[in-house]
Amino acid sequence: MRTLIKNATIINEDKQFKGDVLIEDEFITEVGEGIDKPADKTIDASGKILIPGMIDDQVHFREPGLTQKAEIKTESRAAVAGGITSYMEMPNTIPQATTIDLLEDKYKRANEVSLANYSFYMGTTNKNLDELLKIDQKKICGVKIFMGSSTGDMVVDDEKALEKTFEEVKTLIATHCENDPMIGENAKKYRAKYGENVPIECHPDIRSREACYKSSSYAKSLADKYGTRLHILHISSKEELDLFRNDIPMKEKHVTSEACIHHMWFSREDYKEKGTHIKWNPAVKEREDAEAILQAVNDDRIDVIATDHAPHTLEEKDNTYFKAPSGGPLVQHALPALFEFWKQGKLT
Repeated sequence: MRTLIKNATIINEDKQFKGDVLIEDEFITEVGEGIDKPADKTIDASGKILIPGMIDDQVHFREPGLTQKAEIKTESRAAVAGGITSYMEMPNTIPQATTIDLLEDKYKRANEVSLANYSFYMGTTNKNLDELLKIDQKKICGVKIFMGSSTGDMVVDDEKALEKTFEEVKTLIATHCENDPMIGENAKKYRAKYGENVPIECHPDIRSREACYKSSSYAKSLADKYGTRLHILHISSKEELDLFRNDIPMKEKHVTSEACIHHMWFSREDYKEKGTHIKWNPAVKEREDAEAILQAVNDDRIDVIATDHAPHTLEEKDNTYFKAPSGGPLVQHALPALFEFWKQGKLT
């Protein structure tokens, strides 16, 4: 089966040109100008943009166990509609994907219903190192460690367990970095002041930049100590950016990092209008943090742009501060947001 796309505005690897793309069965075989070969199907893409599909390295598609919020089929459909054609999904489902068998169940389900390419992280606990060591590195994208608690209860807070995981696991380790004891102390202070009706504007003070940096720097120190391949997810503060390098090629980095759309787009002043709808963990912080993160994307200290797509029901989100869950649906909206950044001159 040959498909020929003609007259598209092709954007790829810092180049933009009018051209054609030839696809044979499921593979692109030629990209160029004036391709003149017989095809079973020809698409005139005049006036349209043709770009590679984006890869989202952090999504929560809620299946199994939380399908009142979302499912692999619905969210992969949203991903493709938004130009994301590959995703890596997180383990904090019900049950949590912390064994080989439970992970296999997610792969089987995605094989049945996913409309995009997929991979899944295996989750860690304080006690599942034996399972982690059974992983076939060719079949999963990495191991996820919640070094701070978020949606679900998967926090790994045993220092010996963390050390052993960083020392012995040979696949990529992706971390959610926030220091739980610091967050707990902050929450206690604000509860004493406001009771259960803590203003959402206090979220970046409770889940503070200090809590983020303490956890991120600890993760990096473990990776440096053991030579671990570490990927720190959803950087939210300007201080954390000093942990990452842009003076070496990507292939030489053993510590990489991710920026999420919301941490570049929103800031503290948006809580007044958006409320708990922009409650994420880590928290959206100051405008200067958003601008610093965007700059770090541009100068290659940050290596990946992702969504942390994490849908909840409106009933759940429209709640008081402590009861409203963190997360929001972004997988369909990331690429339009990035085009907007380009239009504003903030991205190439």
